[in-house]
Amino acid sequence: MDGLLVDSFSPGRGIPNIAEMERRLREARAEKERLLKARETKRKAEEEAKQRELEMSQQFSPEPETSSLCSSVEASPPPFRSLISCETFDLRAHLEAMGHNVETCHPVSITDRKCKGFLTKMGGKIKTWKKRWFVFDGEKKRLAYFADKEEMKLKGVIYFQAIEEVYYDHLRCASKSPHPKLTFCVKTYDRLFFMVAPTAEAMRIWMDVIVTATDEHGRY
Repeated sequence: MDGLLVDSFSPGRGIPNIAEMERRLREARAEKERLLKARETKRKAEEEAKQRELEMSQQFSPEPETSSLCSSVEASPPPFRSLISCETFDLRAHLEAMGHNVETCHPVSITDRKCKGFLTKMGGKIKTWKKRWFVFDGEKKRLAYFADKEEMKLKGVIYFQAIEEVYYDHLRCASKSPHPKLTFCVKTYDRLFFMVAPTAEAMRIWMDVIVTATDEHGRY
């Protein structure tokens, strides 16, 4: 009996199993430590990268006052801007690029900054139609109209910033227009001007000229 007990717990049977378990346990612990170290190394690397990004952004960012000023400027609405307000804008070249034959349209005289010609305008209070000499002036930023071609007697002024839109009177809103098919409208913030051009081409040119004084070109 004693011989059997000694034989069942002999080194040849029980000890190799315990040794194998201890070896695997040591390997598992080593693998766990390796994974923990790798994870810690990765975490430190990410933290260092974030720290470097923060330092770089602080290094190149503007002062707080400047940043606040920039934010207020960006938040404010954009200033009024029209084509004719650009100093390098050429009105005549612009119209020719749009397909207008400026040279042959004799009722209208056009330079790089001005457009002149006769239009028949409906009165404001008294709805009568009178022929006026109109001058679209890119330097003075206004559409003025005179009693005669000599421009001696100024009858009225429409400043560019007051103009909201220009459109053809397709609804025939103008009261007793002398020529409904040649009637167009210039809408300002406080009034609607009805005008009649001498020809269809002159009407199209005048409309495209006046549009350059508005911000309508930026809507399309």
